[in-house]
Amino acid sequence: METQIDSPFTIQPAKGEIQPIIISIPHVGTLFPNEVKDAYLPNQVSSLDDTDWFLDQLYAFAPEMGITIVKANYSRWLIDLNRDPESKPLYNDGRIITGLTSLTDFLGEPIYKEGREPDQQEIQRRLAAYFWPYYKKIQDEIELRRATFKNVVLWDAHSIRQSVPTIRAEHFPEMILGTADETSAHHELIKSALNSLRAVYQVNHNDPFKGGHITRYFGRPVKGVHALQLERNKILYMDDNERIYNAPRAEQMQNVLKKTFVSLLETLKMINK
Repeated sequence: METQIDSPFTIQPAKGEIQPIIISIPHVGTLFPNEVKDAYLPNQVSSLDDTDWFLDQLYAFAPEMGITIVKANYSRWLIDLNRDPESKPLYNDGRIITGLTSLTDFLGEPIYKEGREPDQQEIQRRLAAYFWPYYKKIQDEIELRRATFKNVVLWDAHSIRQSVPTIRAEHFPEMILGTADETSAHHELIKSALNSLRAVYQVNHNDPFKGGHITRYFGRPVKGVHALQLERNKILYMDDNERIYNAPRAEQMQNVLKKTFVSLLETLKMINK
């Protein structure tokens, strides 16, 4: 198991001229702090199955476009950066929902050794040490751009297995764009993203994912902050077993993402008028 580093996040800064788009990747982390790493079941941490593998590699092109990436260093099993800090459920339709400091994986299997689950004091410590610093960094990046741009897009990047029967009986669509029932971003930005992505992929909108806490927390279109969550099947950029990075599949998606960001930048210019 990998252990700790100094910061709960890593920044991949924009190169050249900064653009009004920020990418958040909250579930790519695999690290565990030294003080809690022995609390987890060894068979679980050897696979970290709920990790959004390789998304930082998939989006590695973005800084050259002037886009900053904020990515988590620590595993979502330490604390989930895309959950409500008071553990309010994101959905109420009977699906399994992994929590802020989840005790199970998406299949309902325990991740902690018996008796080693975090208590309220430990949860509050994790919020202060890992959760809120990530949010503060995103807010800082937003404010940096809002000093120059009237509108800013926060793109929250995620991936999931083709099939997770505890969430949905059938396979997921290839992609799901989440916009909190169209409240987290301007309708023209939503349309722009959907049109670009749908040119190549099957893309649902807000079904079965509407965007997690990051999208709902930061998305304030009336204040010039527009949040979009993109969930995608891992098989679209990994191998058929969803374990190994597949360069040809990833390259196709990168080309689509590049076009999507160009389209969003053009749309931002339009709504700025």
